[in-house]
Amino acid sequence: MKPNFIQKVTNWGNFPVVEKEMKSDDSVSKIKQFVRENNEVIARGNGRCYGDASLGEHIFSTKRLNKFISFDRLNGIIECESGVLLSEVLEVAVPQGYFLYVTPGTKFVSVGGAIASDVHGKNHHAEGCFSEYVTEFKLMNEDAEMITCSREENQDKFWATIGGMGLTGIILSAKFKLKNIESVYIRQESIKADNLDEIFRLFDESEDWTYNVAWIDCFQKGKNLGRSILMRGEHALKAELPANLQKKSLKLKPKFSPTVPFYFPSFVLNALTIKIFNFLYYGKQRKKQLNNFIDYESFFYPLDFVNDWNKIYGKSGFIQYQMMIPKENGKEGMRRILETIANSGNGSFLAVLKLYGKENPQAYNSFPFEGYSLALDFKVNKKLRKLIDQLDDIVEQYGGKIYLTKDSMSRSSLTNYLQNVDSSKFVSLQHKRIVNGL
Repeated sequence: MKPNFIQKVTNWGNFPVVEKEMKSDDSVSKIKQFVRENNEVIARGNGRCYGDASLGEHIFSTKRLNKFISFDRLNGIIECESGVLLSEVLEVAVPQGYFLYVTPGTKFVSVGGAIASDVHGKNHHAEGCFSEYVTEFKLMNEDAEMITCSREENQDKFWATIGGMGLTGIILSAKFKLKNIESVYIRQESIKADNLDEIFRLFDESEDWTYNVAWIDCFQKGKNLGRSILMRGEHALKAELPANLQKKSLKLKPKFSPTVPFYFPSFVLNALTIKIFNFLYYGKQRKKQLNNFIDYESFFYPLDFVNDWNKIYGKSGFIQYQMMIPKENGKEGMRRILETIANSGNGSFLAVLKLYGKENPQAYNSFPFEGYSLALDFKVNKKLRKLIDQLDDIVEQYGGKIYLTKDSMSRSSLTNYLQNVDSSKFVSLQHKRIVNGL
């Protein structure tokens, strides 16, 4: 175990920044020692969540828990330590004809973080959350004991840990199922929608597709409110690919990934530049509908193409605000939210709308339920607090909730905060903020 040291720590949004103790080790005995010797411990994966999740007084980084344990290629079951990234799982699994059942919008999250947040993707309406495919995991609990948790063994800890934001202990390793694929390509249909009514109609028509997501221009008003592009897709079968793609159907072509070398000055990202970006993004697709084959990285992880893209928001950072509204209130609630954002002038550089299916009642700490969510990136500035309060009012009015993995500002009444977690040992700054109603 490295000596105690205090360092500046922040998550992907670069807000907030805290000075706390952070350690990392791959020795179970030393992890036990760390848990025994400290109160207010929280585990941290790769720091790719937003807001103040995984920040605390004593942070244990799982980055050194980065080893694969086994891979059952016949049944598509992989076991690895919790610090292994989803990108590393894909590097091992895809050439063998497997893919993640559920993946969030970045591949650079840890397996432990995926369980603690119970991440979801573009296919929740069809295939649920990440936890649906987790068979078991090893957990260091509040007594510094390593226990195995599954649907049969230590069930209470298993379900409390899923979506539990690290408050039940430190996940050390996990075993989960993968899905079969025949190629690295997605058969995609991209459809432009003129307004909110049309995009909701397209979502209704697309429920039979495995993957659905829409980008929304959140600066539009009036008849153009909700102007958007729906992207729906399926894993492409080898036989349906063009001949030139069939030859290496399970191999990605290497890509050049640019890097943002420094934090942008604060004036670069403003209402005007975001409007220009939205105008260009919507206009780049000239046809009403575009059908094509794209590789899975372009479909699932478009932002991962640019390294350190979070620096575009400048040193003050940004937040991602993601809310969920029940399906019966979805269109009306989203209309109110988009109108509020457009009137505020504090536009989102990226706005993503998704449809969700029924919740898993066993995974009671998970975020999704049947409805629609909107994820928005906002640069931190003096006007943001007022906008978040206004959005919180709307979400609460329509029976919605906030995604804890991305939250750093919303009030406690919207979080539906975690059940059956032990907070005497494992505590995050987010947990203290919400419990105290800050």
